[in-house]
Amino acid sequence: MNTSPLRNGWYIPTLGILLATSACIKNDLPYPHIQANFTELNVEEQTRTAVLDTVNLVATVYLNEAADIQDVRVTSLKLTPGARLQDSIAFVSGVNLSDPITVTLSLYQDYEWTVKARQDIERYFTVKGQIGTSVIDVDNHTVSTTIGSGATLDAVTVESIKLGGEGATMIPSLEGRIVDFSAPVEVEVVEHGRTTVWTITIERTQQAVAITHIDAWTQVAWIYAEAEATRNNQLQYRLMGQTAWQSVPESWISRNGGSFTGRLIHLEPLSTYEVRALSDDVYSDIIEFTTGAALTLPNSTFTDWWLDGKVWCPWAEDGEPYWGTGNKGATTLGNSNTVPIYDPESLTGYEGAELESRFVGISILGKLAAGNLFAGRYVATDGTNGILDFGREFSERPTRLKARIKYSPVAITHTSTDFTDLKGRMDTCVVWCALGDWDVPYEIRTNPNNRRLFDENDEGVIAYGRAQFGYEIADYVDLDIPLDYKSTSRVPRYILVVASASKYGDYFTGGNGSVLCVKEFGLGYDYDDDAQE
Repeated sequence: MNTSPLRNGWYIPTLGILLATSACIKNDLPYPHIQANFTELNVEEQTRTAVLDTVNLVATVYLNEAADIQDVRVTSLKLTPGARLQDSIAFVSGVNLSDPITVTLSLYQDYEWTVKARQDIERYFTVKGQIGTSVIDVDNHTVSTTIGSGATLDAVTVESIKLGGEGATMIPSLEGRIVDFSAPVEVEVVEHGRTTVWTITIERTQQAVAITHIDAWTQVAWIYAEAEATRNNQLQYRLMGQTAWQSVPESWISRNGGSFTGRLIHLEPLSTYEVRALSDDVYSDIIEFTTGAALTLPNSTFTDWWLDGKVWCPWAEDGEPYWGTGNKGATTLGNSNTVPIYDPESLTGYEGAELESRFVGISILGKLAAGNLFAGRYVATDGTNGILDFGREFSERPTRLKARIKYSPVAITHTSTDFTDLKGRMDTCVVWCALGDWDVPYEIRTNPNNRRLFDENDEGVIAYGRAQFGYEIADYVDLDIPLDYKSTSRVPRYILVVASASKYGDYFTGGNGSVLCVKEFGLGYDYDDDAQE
């Protein structure tokens, strides 16, 4: 077979050979419906594995600072078996991903994929006497900052500046120099042989200290303030109606030059507080904020169940569903594998959920169905695969997921082709929680043709936390899973809570007989005194 050699010793069939398979003989048989996907995509100077969204047909690569986003070189890629990439030579010889591009994958039908790049570059600009931090507008190539009213614009000392990626040079070099900023100053940033002109503007302010914004959660609030870095900058707060101010402990404050952030903890839910900043003996305006509600998860102890045919449902027969399971898929070839735990002391006779990973089917005609439980709903069965909606509407910001579990694993008995090396190893359970601001619930597809599983690095994820165990937990233990937030200001629209007796159950990999018991889920809304998140 003729091939066209590409970079790093890998190959893609030439278009000529691929198109030569066409014939003039009429074929009335319908084409199979197999989606053409990227299954692997690697580029030079990448920081992590590409995210391949086979539902929305989007491939995202992640670049380090040294990469040239306008000349991204593909080092290797894999497609769905039999698929081809149109104009493959142009794609791998170096593409400009400063804006997303569209490529076509073909396998019986054409599929338009979007390929985009994400490159995070650290940029900063600081001057002596600066108030707060500089505002850097990457799209418009502008920098703006403020200095105190006592400083002069015609003699500003530049303490640090970085406006380009790794290896970029600046003309003129401003760092350590005294510069006249009575008018905007232009500098040229040269990287990868291209020059970008940046405009830097400095203004004076009469306000020595100010609170710029507040992110109020339920028992936590984040106070963002600005002042001159060399001053004694502090924060104070009080419950509305009280007269005495409380100083925010230094351990609750983080500092970045003239910007400082206070993380208030142990607040009362649904309460109004006042806060002020001070710089030396100068006070800012007093700002009010109100905390959120300490919401709980419905049916969090799993006392409500009903049996719909062979499908056990974790809600009352006449109740509103909140939790979903894979039981609809499992019962196509067997019985429910997520079932209630019987408890004679419960008013309903149930308390808790038993999640068992179980092979369903006959001989090789079947799959391992992982016992699972999730906030969301089972949407449909796709052949022997599942389509799920992860997430329920939720807008508060908990700091941790709590759970009460025990676990009895067995060795992994069934694997997909992706995880054959795991066979014989002890199975692993997983419990995780995420908060996100997607417009709709997070769709999960387990069909390898258009598989889409949860990605904790998805751009819509605001917070995430996980616990997993690959050993027996004979008696119930209480889990406390901290949630790691990407942003204090983004407001969630959905909460995702998931438990599975087999971590790789989405790939039909696990141990036939591994059992995870969940007695309760809960949410925490506070931080400990010594936990600076």
